[in-house]
Amino acid sequence: MKVTNKPARVTFPSRIGVWWNSEPWPIREAQHIARDIEAMGFGSLFMPEGSGKDVLVESAAFLAATDRLVVGTGIANIHVRIPTAAESGGRLLSALYPGRFVLGLGVSHAPFVDQVVGGAYRKPLAMMRTYLERMDGLPAEIEAGSTALRLLAALGPKMIELSGEHADGAHPYLVTPEHTKLTRSILGEDRWIVTEQAVAIGGSADDQLRRAHSHLGPSSRLPNYRNSWLRLGFDESDVVDGGSDRLARALVGMGSAADAASRITAHLDAGADHVVVQVLGDTPRSDPRPALRELAAALQL
Repeated sequence: MKVTNKPARVTFPSRIGVWWNSEPWPIREAQHIARDIEAMGFGSLFMPEGSGKDVLVESAAFLAATDRLVVGTGIANIHVRIPTAAESGGRLLSALYPGRFVLGLGVSHAPFVDQVVGGAYRKPLAMMRTYLERMDGLPAEIEAGSTALRLLAALGPKMIELSGEHADGAHPYLVTPEHTKLTRSILGEDRWIVTEQAVAIGGSADDQLRRAHSHLGPSSRLPNYRNSWLRLGFDESDVVDGGSDRLARALVGMGSAADAASRITAHLDAGADHVVVQVLGDTPRSDPRPALRELAAALQL
């Protein structure tokens, strides 16, 4: 069982990486951006899995296009593929690119699963536990000796506990440094924490706040995130559609590049092993590289 194993090994070139939704970009363009991200000094590229591209195929493309960059799924939706396919895919990529692939897994959200995937969203904790157990049932001779670092999208205490017991750690999303600190206290020192941090830099303060609210809009309608924010000390007035100004400023690094960089390093100080920064643009096709260059300079990558 995964619980008896030490965490899989991965080598991040730096402690700060990038979280980028590459789905709207043609893959050749996206590979070029991945190479630029690597050249800037960032240590990883994580990407989500929506209703468009297969995130494991994207991962293979980015690994092939770069030399040192760690590539991670943030997250691979467990409703999209059977457990053994997720496990074999992780083993294959890890065999081809040792120490460079992270398999982040998540239960997604009821509206997406019910309406887009056509599945049935059941109790997420039990579903994830069963999925992980079935992943572990893949025969050991398939890519023997190869294993991917396995992280869970974990917000609540029970999912965080599961990420330490049956995976290698957690990949929290839309959280504060206080949540990272809590996650570390639950997981202990021998499990991984790779935290996402959104930033909005460039433009006026009002424009940055507008981008932050736009980013929080879809998530503020989902119980998983609303409950997470309430556990962190926010109240019902904060979890309105798009989030309150207080919530937006707590979850999104705004101001100058140096201000945003300080929010990133706050997660490291709170116990994260690695932080992936998500640049908020005006559209899904906004180029993240100008802001990433500013951040790379502020972070001295």
